[in-house]
Amino acid sequence: MAKETSQTLDRGLRVLSVLADSPEGLTVTEVAAALGVSRTVVYRLIVTLEQHGLVRRGTDARCRLGLAVLTLARQVQPLLRDAAMPVLRRLAEGAGATAYLGVVDGHDLFAVAVAEPPRSDVHIAYRLGSRIPLEMGAAGRAVLAARTAAGRPLDPPWVVASGDSPGSSGIAAPVLGIPGIEAAVGVAAAAPVEDIGPRVARAAQDIARLLG
Repeated sequence: MAKETSQTLDRGLRVLSVLADSPEGLTVTEVAAALGVSRTVVYRLIVTLEQHGLVRRGTDARCRLGLAVLTLARQVQPLLRDAAMPVLRRLAEGAGATAYLGVVDGHDLFAVAVAEPPRSDVHIAYRLGSRIPLEMGAAGRAVLAARTAAGRPLDPPWVVASGDSPGSSGIAAPVLGIPGIEAAVGVAAAAPVEDIGPRVARAAQDIARLLG
């Protein structure tokens, strides 16, 4: 039996997806061009989504995701955490350091899942729910590097950062291919971390497969 679908709902969801990939915002004309539909159709969709708080239009006439998307995103965080924890535990054990998953929220990276190493004399703690500006720390920089790459693979597929916190080093890889979500897997350690880059990159790929 053929699947029944709603063209209007499909287009509305595609509008949200296009805006999620454009933090700087898009005009109605740009959204219409991205979707390959008329400006009139997109305008009606934008007005409806705006009424539900899912889209907001600024004084610059550009459309961006609305605050209601954050409410929906908060309900997704437990799902992200449950899916990521087995991968993070393996990473933390293999690296002997704290592993975490961070998700972009505005201009910050929000830690939605953290795993501590089961056996380690010294390790760097990373607080669940912590927020760090994207420009600070390995995970935020991995996300920014992925944005700059615009779909091209990073080489190497991880980013190293040191000096943001005294006595700690960080390494992270972006989690790619999850529609509407920018995220990164990171490791925070008290020792140099360059040699665990492949482990971190594999963990990011594993989580992408689980959530994609």
